[in-house]
Amino acid sequence: MNKKIRLAIIEPSAVIAAGLQTLLTETSSEFELCALFDEPGPLLERAPILRPDLILIDPVVIDFRRRAALHPLFEHLPEAAWVAVVYGFIEPEALKQYHGAIHIYDDRSKIVRKLRRAVEERARDTESPSGENYELTDREREILVAVAKGMTNKEIADTHHISVHTVISHRKNISRKTGIKTVSGLTVYALLNNLLDQSEIE
Repeated sequence: MNKKIRLAIIEPSAVIAAGLQTLLTETSSEFELCALFDEPGPLLERAPILRPDLILIDPVVIDFRRRAALHPLFEHLPEAAWVAVVYGFIEPEALKQYHGAIHIYDDRSKIVRKLRRAVEERARDTESPSGENYELTDREREILVAVAKGMTNKEIADTHHISVHTVISHRKNISRKTGIKTVSGLTVYALLNNLLDQSEIE
């Protein structure tokens, strides 16, 4: 990657935050720190200005009751890759929502590999369709059918073994390609294009 990866860190431990900053920005020219906070609020407030490509976040900064439904948080920075910094027990369901996770015992090269992969996969998820190709992919058609059947983002994520954030990305791509933003409109689209039968709709 030629362009530096703009990095934001959300970590309440000063020691761990400083360690991540040193590990990723002072020993490498690949990452550039654009924000360092101990909780998500300030980052979300400044999201349009900071525009990070990658957010390292300690999941414990998220209120326990909200950890299983993080998409409202992620929607503030839809193009960023969100990676969990794990050094204690975090519920597997909560971790599935992130684009990746790094562990306190990972060495530097493993951490960098995981972060690169998360950023690259996120960039692919948010790419605009090239040229005139506005056709839905197979996965987008599957998500569209699930939406039309009335499934929630979490139900879709669980069914297809993907993160809620990835479901949201697919839904945005579907809306952009079809020009349809409402569930009822997408349901009609699915019916007209023989993607599902009337009897399948709740």
